[in-house]
Amino acid sequence: MNREVTLPLIVDDRGTLQVAASDVSKLLRTVGGRWLRLVEGGQEGLDEDTVATLTIELAKLADRIDVACIAHSSGTKG
Repeated sequence: MNREVTLPLIVDDRGTLQVAASDVSKLLRTVGGRWLRLVEGGQEGLDEDTVATLTIELAKLADRIDVACIAHSSGTKG
């Protein structure tokens, strides 16, 4: 899974972010965490390795959003 995802920041004409990055990051991490709990609870039809891989990728994506937003807030390119 080495595909790159480009994350455009949604800003208005004054540079203000239109989506709370913390909400998006939290959502991505929460989804992954819920998947893991389902697997740990014995939910049928979920492959443990696949869920683990997807959860890691969601966390990486959340980290990239956080870094991009920190860079945006500090006025640097990330």
